[in-house]
Amino acid sequence: MAVRIDGGVIVVTGASSGIGWAMAMELASRAKALIVIARREQRLLQLREELIVKNPKLIVSVRCCDLSDMTALSSTVDAIVQDFPVIDALINNAGLADINLFHRSKWEKLNLVLQVNIVALTYLTRRLLPQMIERKSGGILNVSSGFGFGWLPFFAGYVGSKHYVTAFTDCLQLELSGTGVTVSQVCPGPVRTEFEEVSGNPFMKTPKWIEITPAYCARKSIAGFAKGKPTIIPGMRSKVLLWLGALTPRWMQRFALYPLVPWVRNKL
Repeated sequence: MAVRIDGGVIVVTGASSGIGWAMAMELASRAKALIVIARREQRLLQLREELIVKNPKLIVSVRCCDLSDMTALSSTVDAIVQDFPVIDALINNAGLADINLFHRSKWEKLNLVLQVNIVALTYLTRRLLPQMIERKSGGILNVSSGFGFGWLPFFAGYVGSKHYVTAFTDCLQLELSGTGVTVSQVCPGPVRTEFEEVSGNPFMKTPKWIEITPAYCARKSIAGFAKGKPTIIPGMRSKVLLWLGALTPRWMQRFALYPLVPWVRNKL
C-alpha cells in the first residue's frame, strides 16, 4: 500500500540533525506540511528556514520537545492533533545510543536511550495510528538499525532497543495488513552523523568506506516508504554485511567477537 507523501502532512522526530534533518529536506518539495520535533529549538528554527527556502509554500510546524519526558511528549502530541487533525505519515527517527560496558553505564543515559528509542516511538505510534486506521490510509516509518538484526558487545542498551523497534515494526506490519495503513522500517548501517560523538564512542572511528551520507539514507528511506516496502536497507555494502550476518551462526559470531572483548575493556 502506497503512502501519501505528495501533499501529505508528515511528522518527523529527531529532525534537528542527521537522518531526521535529511528526511525533512527530502520531503520539503513533496509534503504539504511538516511537523518537526526535537529538543534543540534553535536547530529546528534553522531547519524551518532551510525548508521554506526550498519550498516557500510548505507549512513547517516546529515542536520543541524532549521525547524522554512523557508529560512533555503527551502535551506535544495533543497540540499536534489539535492543529493537524489528519496526519498522513509518522517518521519515528529520533534515537540515542550509549557505548559502554553495561554495568558501567550511567543509568541516566541508559534510561534516555530506552525512553527515546522505545517508549517515545511506541507512544507516538499508539497515539497517531488509530486515526490512520479509521481513515484507511496513512503510514509509519520507524528508523531502526542494522543492529536490529544483529548484535555487538558494549552496545547492549542500544542494540536491545533496536531489536525492539525491528520486532515491533514486523508485528505491526502483519497486524495492519488490509487496513490501508503502511508500516515500514529502515535499517541503515553506519551513517555519517553526530551519532558517534553523542554516544561517546571511545573506539576507532567507523571506516569511511562503509558509511553513507544522511542525504542518501533519507532519499532511499523515503523512496522505499512511499512504495510501501516493509524493510529498507540503504546502501549495497550494508545489505551485503547484514546478509552475511544473517547466514553466520550465532556461535560463530560469538567466537569471532571474543578476542575483541579484552581490548575494548581496556579502552573503556
